[in-house]
Amino acid sequence: MEKSKVYFTDMRVDYSNNMLVKFKKLLLNSNMLDMDFKDKFVALKIHFGEYGNLAFIKPNYIKIIADIIKQKGGYPFITDASTLYSGTRSDAISHINTAELNGFNTITTGCPIIIADGLKGNDYKEIEVDLKHCSTVKIGTAIMEADIVISLNHFKGHEQSGFGGALKNLGMGCGSKLGKLEMHSGTKPIIEGELCISCGLCEKNCNQRAISIEKNCNQRAISIEKNAIINYNKCVGCGECIVVCPKNTILQKEENQSKILNEKIAEYTYGILKDKQHFHINFITNVSPNCDCFPANDMPIVPDIGITASFDPVAIDMASADLVNKAPIIENSLLGEISKNIIDDKFKCIHGNVDWESGLTYAEELKLGTKKYELIN
Repeated sequence: MEKSKVYFTDMRVDYSNNMLVKFKKLLLNSNMLDMDFKDKFVALKIHFGEYGNLAFIKPNYIKIIADIIKQKGGYPFITDASTLYSGTRSDAISHINTAELNGFNTITTGCPIIIADGLKGNDYKEIEVDLKHCSTVKIGTAIMEADIVISLNHFKGHEQSGFGGALKNLGMGCGSKLGKLEMHSGTKPIIEGELCISCGLCEKNCNQRAISIEKNCNQRAISIEKNAIINYNKCVGCGECIVVCPKNTILQKEENQSKILNEKIAEYTYGILKDKQHFHINFITNVSPNCDCFPANDMPIVPDIGITASFDPVAIDMASADLVNKAPIIENSLLGEISKNIIDDKFKCIHGNVDWESGLTYAEELKLGTKKYELIN
């Protein structure tokens, strides 16, 4: 397979060439305008950020791309699907309210917000894919009814998939609640070690009421040190407990879990993109160690790098991961605390049991794209 083109702009600016100007130049030079936008509904898939998390993409960038699409005769809208875990985006009303609190509205973005899977997360289309893990995928209706999908992705670490980029934002982000449940099944966590302090944050934040702080185990639960207990009959594997645990005591059981999750995400992405025009943009800025679903963002692990753009969702994620791995570590970040040395794989250093490249390899097998790329400045 030939190398895919990944276009890149760094964060250096001057008086007449700010980041909004550079972003527009990036889009124009990346041949995005070769797509036929005339009379097409264009889904701009974004993560609006959990309330309290400030690492999300600024809405100013959305307006640049929305204005270009409207000038070409298209009908853009920004969209995301409801979350499986409890939080500020678990239904359409709270999701839109959170988006507006974070600065996304028709004035700042130039287009409306539509929550892809409806009021309660159960408005979806079931798309046949007949792949290794999923025979069908359950995607938010608004995404599937769009003619074109453009993913705008905040590139950052992720506690279950290693990092979040184009594939994660599309595959997991566009899934309905049932779709997210299907992807997370098989990734249930375990409480390990002697670090549990019984703080109760995991219990408080579990939307399924699957975790409790108890002194004794029962036959259907597993506990170590008899502190936090997971009831696996209720657990759906969403991973929220992994994020909120202040002592990193809750982990995925094994590396194979992340491989299965990433492959399911690739299958969902395949179902979304197989019959559509699509384009992808990664913002490698505020590279936080964990997902934007967390209601706070820790400081970045590396300095801001830039923005990548490509028609290939696999190549853009591979290029973005390489750029992060080549970047210097911010000394007083989480990664800086873990490692004082130069490391080859920053994501694996933070989330040691996570096989992030497995998703890209499988997506390449599905012919979603290639890991081979040419980076064009």
